[in-house]
Amino acid sequence: METAFRSDIGKVRSHNEDCTGIFFNREQAAFAVVADGMGGHLAGDVASSMAVSAFREFWEKSEGIHTPDDAEKWLRGKIEEVNRLLFDHALHHPECSGMGTTFVGAICTRSFATIGHIGDSRCYLLNASGFKQITEDHSLVNELVRSGEITKEDAEHHPRKNVLMRAMGTELRVQVEIKSFCTEEGDALLLCSDGLSNKVSETEMENILVSGAALNDSADKLIRLANENGGEDNISVAMVLMPSGDGEGDLSC
Repeated sequence: METAFRSDIGKVRSHNEDCTGIFFNREQAAFAVVADGMGGHLAGDVASSMAVSAFREFWEKSEGIHTPDDAEKWLRGKIEEVNRLLFDHALHHPECSGMGTTFVGAICTRSFATIGHIGDSRCYLLNASGFKQITEDHSLVNELVRSGEITKEDAEHHPRKNVLMRAMGTELRVQVEIKSFCTEEGDALLLCSDGLSNKVSETEMENILVSGAALNDSADKLIRLANENGGEDNISVAMVLMPSGDGEGDLSC
């Protein structure tokens, strides 16, 4: 399973509130995560790094996740744990009051992927059917688009584009969307913060992914392009190229 991840401060911000990583468990299944923190002086850094560190610890100890149902149950439970961890930290550390983070995570096995997300960090899928966004932003402007009050084009320049409807750690309970789907050899997942999706079009993302370059090079190209297009925000990407599903112990989904 080929993987790559990058996080870049961008060209304008004074510090990086994004955090990303890709981790493997005892059965060599991958967990990719991107978190974009927010709230208070440096508290965004705390929220995103705490979330990613917690998921890393949980995932590296995990085992027995062989079906989409297993993965969805594990992911939902751990999201609730991490949300409570962040909420309690903010409650007992006044300097972190109001902190939170977006979250998009992907459990990747040889036969399926399970995606969970909160906020406006995204997951895209490249497969035989093409390239498409498979998460839907939990943001004010996306709700306005869905209700027909504004167009998708209007949303790109809306003054409240960064207002989120959901975030991890800001409330005791959090709503998460989780979905699973079968994968085939050569399918690719791209997870990113809005520092990438606001600056690089889906067409540009697809062109980079289908270029045949190694994932590390593709990740570098995506970061570079977002910076060339302004780089006003932190930029994070995590990418997974699915391996063959043939092998001992593989299960269909």
